[in-house]
Amino acid sequence: MNKIASLSEIVMQGVPGAVLAIEPHIDMDCILVDAARLVEVVTFLRDDPRLRFVNFTDLCGADFPAREQRFEVVLHLLSPKYNTRVRVKAMTDERTPVPSLTPVFPSADWFEREAYDMYGILFTGHPDLRRLLTDYGFEGYPLRKDFPLTGFVEVRYDDEAKRVVYEPVKLPQEFRAFDFLSPWEGTDYVLPGDEKAKS
Repeated sequence: MNKIASLSEIVMQGVPGAVLAIEPHIDMDCILVDAARLVEVVTFLRDDPRLRFVNFTDLCGADFPAREQRFEVVLHLLSPKYNTRVRVKAMTDERTPVPSLTPVFPSADWFEREAYDMYGILFTGHPDLRRLLTDYGFEGYPLRKDFPLTGFVEVRYDDEAKRVVYEPVKLPQEFRAFDFLSPWEGTDYVLPGDEKAKS
């Protein structure tokens, strides 16, 4: 495979009906696939001798709350033999799990745990799907667009109790009342050389 353009044809012929769309980009092709057939497509990309995408580079999530299927599972693969990269996307919602890629690429384990921890994306067949970056008992998913910037709880060490305590976030009033007007509006300051604009 010398040209990226032929990649889409190979995948569409090799896994018929699994590819929903092809988005050609300058650096790599982007393949949108049916989430239920993600493992099938990735296995084909890895094993087909014309492709040989044997390097699993990463997997992450993306959140688009206005969509019915708000999450995109995005993974990148590299073919060292042909010096080519591909981006594979699958869409899902908060309740529908995506098949785990750990049987195909064991290194997907921590990436999927991170996507679960940060976005709440579920993966079926994952050997150990539990939170990875947040604390025990953490509420919510921090990278969702609707997660509050201040979070739900704050953590501090209590000297009297000699332990870490969790408390609901309390914002002082000055942080609640925002003045969106520019601090320069209403002043009589004139830029040098702009005296005519004032008169």
